[in-house]
Amino acid sequence: MPRGPKKHLKVLNAPKAWMLAKLGGVFSVKPSSGPHKQSESLPIAIFLRNRLKYALTLKEVKTICRQRLIKIDGKVRTDPKFPTGFMDVVQIEKTGENFRIIYDVKGRFTVHRITTQEAKYKLCKVTGVKTGPSGIPYLYTSDGRTIRYPDPIIKVHDSIQLDIASGKIQDCIKFDSGNLCMITGGRNTGRVGTIMSRERHPGSFDIVHVKDSNGHTFATRLSYVFIIGKGNKPYISLPKGKGIKLSIAEERDKRLSQK
Repeated sequence: MPRGPKKHLKVLNAPKAWMLAKLGGVFSVKPSSGPHKQSESLPIAIFLRNRLKYALTLKEVKTICRQRLIKIDGKVRTDPKFPTGFMDVVQIEKTGENFRIIYDVKGRFTVHRITTQEAKYKLCKVTGVKTGPSGIPYLYTSDGRTIRYPDPIIKVHDSIQLDIASGKIQDCIKFDSGNLCMITGGRNTGRVGTIMSRERHPGSFDIVHVKDSNGHTFATRLSYVFIIGKGNKPYISLPKGKGIKLSIAEERDKRLSQK
């Protein structure tokens, strides 16, 4: 019997957001255990090799990582299989580039370049608020952080703006109708819109109704909603398309008008 965690991942079982070619080899990169789930992560190796094309093979990715050139959320990571996830900031100081790992409207991880100023912070979704031993309050975030002594106004499902260098909370965005959110799961992944209402279903999944800037409304589960801005002003820059999903006909018309 095999023992311990699985060490391999086949291309056909890899998350669709990685956009791996079906015929491009049998095996893919299995992400190490880290702050993000396998299904919601993108290993450094896939990002550098398949997205940025800075390496041709995994061996070249290892060489890049071992030179301590890649920083994720301000920390040097030398493991090429380290899982980056939604909202993580990837910095390559040698080229002076900063990226934020974010979904495009089709639900795929995209290469989103950001300014040095924007690379100083990230948004995290609050997944739990608890009180620890000797009455110390703390909260958990979507990227596996535990932050002690948060502002008591912060509740579950809110988002916090985190200063990457110090790990301190700079700002809090409440989960309220009227605030801007991005969808991180399901078939609406990558869409951006304003929260309209929330339906509570005890014992089942709460449903959130969202309206995008084109006026289209859609519904998704509460756990997939990630708050990214107050009112209609996002705290982060959005990738191409600004999170607005077009129908097939609209996409075709847009392509034809560009020709």
